[in-house]
Amino acid sequence: MARALLASFANRIERPDLRLSPNDDLTPSRIKTELLSGLTVALALVPEAVAFAFVAGVHPLVGLYAAFMVGLITAVIGGRPGMISGATGALAVVMVALVAEHGVEYLFATVVLMGILQIFAGVMHWGKFIRLVPHPVMLGFVNGLAIVIFLAQMTQFKEPGNPDAWLSGASLYMMLGLVALTMLIIWGLPKLTSFIPAPLAGIGVVAGLVIAFGIDVPTVGDMASIKGSLPSFHNPFGTGEGLYGTALAPFTLETLWIILPYAVILAAIGLIESLLTLNLVGEMTGQRGGASQECIAQGTSNVITGFFGGMGGCAMIGQSMINVRSGGRTRIAGIAAALFLLLFIVVASSWIEMIPLAALVGVMFMVVIGTFAWNSLKILRRVPRTDAFVILLVTAVTVAEDLAVAVVVGVIVSALAYAWNAAARIHAVTREEDGAKVYDVEGPLFFGSSDGFIELFDVKNDPDLVVIEFARSRVVDQSALQAIEAVAAKYEALGKKVQLRHLSRDCHDLLTKAGHLMVDSDDDPDYEVAVDYSVKTGILGGH
Repeated sequence: MARALLASFANRIERPDLRLSPNDDLTPSRIKTELLSGLTVALALVPEAVAFAFVAGVHPLVGLYAAFMVGLITAVIGGRPGMISGATGALAVVMVALVAEHGVEYLFATVVLMGILQIFAGVMHWGKFIRLVPHPVMLGFVNGLAIVIFLAQMTQFKEPGNPDAWLSGASLYMMLGLVALTMLIIWGLPKLTSFIPAPLAGIGVVAGLVIAFGIDVPTVGDMASIKGSLPSFHNPFGTGEGLYGTALAPFTLETLWIILPYAVILAAIGLIESLLTLNLVGEMTGQRGGASQECIAQGTSNVITGFFGGMGGCAMIGQSMINVRSGGRTRIAGIAAALFLLLFIVVASSWIEMIPLAALVGVMFMVVIGTFAWNSLKILRRVPRTDAFVILLVTAVTVAEDLAVAVVVGVIVSALAYAWNAAARIHAVTREEDGAKVYDVEGPLFFGSSDGFIELFDVKNDPDLVVIEFARSRVVDQSALQAIEAVAAKYEALGKKVQLRHLSRDCHDLLTKAGHLMVDSDDDPDYEVAVDYSVKTGILGGH
C-alpha cells in the first residue's frame, strides 16, 4: 500500500512525456529542456542559499559558493541524474553554534572532515543501509519536508531588513497576488505548451511585470548582494587571519576534537537526506542503485567545498522536485544549474537581485503541493495502525526537529513494531511420532519471541523423548540460543531427551560459532546445548 502510494505521488509530479532512459539520445530538444530546467533551478537556489547562510551565521557568498560547488560535483559524479544538491537548512542549523563559538574557518575545516567521513561511508558501501528505511518513513519524510519548505517561505513575507515585522496592507496583498499569479502560470502553462518549463515562465512573467511597472515588492537584492568573484582555493588550517576576518583553524588534535562531533552529525544528516532524496527521485524516474556512489559524490563535493570557502551541503528535495517537474532527467540539468548560479554571482548579480521574491515563493509553493503525499491522508485509516502512526510521527519530528532525527525515530519505531509483531507469531503445532512428542515450531525465534518459545513446552507432562522441529522456524540471535538452552535444561532436569531437527545451515552455524554445539559430522551432528548433556539430532536440512 505504501509503495503504491509513493508511486502515485511520483506519477503526479512526473511528466511522462519527459521520461529519459539512459540509452536515449540527447536531441536538441532534450538539451534545451535540460538547460532551461537548470536555469529554473539556479534561480530558485539563490534565495535558498542566501537564507541558509544567514541561518548558519556566515556571509551569503559562503552559501552561494557551496550551492555552486556541491551542485556541480554531485551533478557530474553523483548516483542519480536529476538530483540537485546545495546548501541546505538541515545542515545550516547544526553549524550555528560552531560558527558562533569558533568562527567560519572552523566551519570550513568541519566541512572537509564531514566530506572525508562521507567518502568513507561510500567506500564501505554503507549507503545500502538506506534500504532499511520503511516506506511509511519515506512518506513521513516527504510530507514533513513539504511542510518545512512551506514554513521556510514564510520569512519572505516579512519586511526587508526587519525580520520581526510582517508585511501588511498593500504590500502584503501585492505579494500574495504575485505569488498566486506565479502559481497560476505554473499550473496552467503545461496545458498549453511544454516549450518552456512552467516554473521558469512564472518567474520570468512576474519579474517582467514587477520591473516594467516598478511594483514595490521585496526582491532578491533586499536579502543581500550576491555579487562575487570566482571561488578560489583557501586552506582553512593554519595560523593567522582567514576569510571574513576570522582566525584560521590550527592543524592540531585540539581542533580535531572541536570539529569531529559537528562533522559526524553533518555527515550523517547530509547522507540521510541525500539518500532519501535519491530514492525519491529514483521512484519518479524509474532508476535504481547508486547509493554508494552518491555517498562518495557528496563527500568529494564537501571536501572540495571546504577548501574553497563554502559551507557544504547535500541533496535538496525542493530543487530536485523543481528539476524533475521542469523536465530535467540527465546530468546536464544539474551541471547547468551550477554554472548558471556561478554566472549569476560573477556577472549577472544586478539582474538576479531584481527578481521579486514573490515569484520564487510561488515556485516553492507549487513544489510543496507536488511534494506532499496527499493520498497519505486518505489511507491513514486503511493501513496498519503502526504504519499510520509512523507516517504522522516522522512528519511531526521532521518539522519539530530535523530530518535525521525523524528518520532515526521512524526506523526505530518501525523496527520495534516489526519485532513485536514477529514475536507474536511464534507458536507450535504438536503431534505424536513413534512415541515421541514433536513440537513443530513456526515463526522466527529471536529476542522478542524467546519467552513465548519457552512457554510453548509442557515439560512436566511430555514423554521421555521430545523433538523440536525447526523446519518452519529460524534461529536468529543469542537470545534464541539461550531460549533453546533453557528448554533443553528443563527437560534434562527431568531425565528427558530433546532432539533438534531441521535447523537451517545458517542456524546450525550460528549455534556452532556460539559454542553451544559441537559438530562431529555434517550429516549426523551431536548438539551439546551448553550444559552437561547431549542430544542426537535428526536430519539437518537447509530451508
